[in-house]
Amino acid sequence: MKRKKILLTALVTLFPLSLVLAAGADENAVRDADAEWSKVAGAKDLDKTVSFYADDAMVLPPNQAMVTSKTGIRDLWKGFLDSLTDISWKTTRVQMAKSGDMGCLIGTYAWTMKDGSKDKGKYCEVWKKQADGKWKVATDMFSSDLPVTSATSPAPGAAEKK
Repeated sequence: MKRKKILLTALVTLFPLSLVLAAGADENAVRDADAEWSKVAGAKDLDKTVSFYADDAMVLPPNQAMVTSKTGIRDLWKGFLDSLTDISWKTTRVQMAKSGDMGCLIGTYAWTMKDGSKDKGKYCEVWKKQADGKWKVATDMFSSDLPVTSATSPAPGAAEKK
């Protein structure tokens, strides 16, 4: 009887610890996947870059319509990679769902265009664990930290003038 009590106590004590360790493993897996994604995008590997998205993913680029198809995401990235000489990003914060099947990554990005102009900004990604255990991006959103230029927005008060 004493053995059963010790075993039950050990199981009750270790079960929450195993959940914490599993959550840590998932967070590391998502962080590692995002770092690898940045690496393949920096290498301008279009197919590998797009492979990080879930089949039902959405990309919410700034100043553009939402992209909701694999073909659309591929076209968006093709345009990015064709116009860039360099791109990279780094995760600064990760929040994992208690369920263990979703994670939200926030970080910063930087890129250089072929014309020499540079951009830096922030991003938010929602990653979902797939049925096969792999992590894929479900939602991807990013925006620049640079001020809006007059070429991309009307001058203050322009909408009121007739």
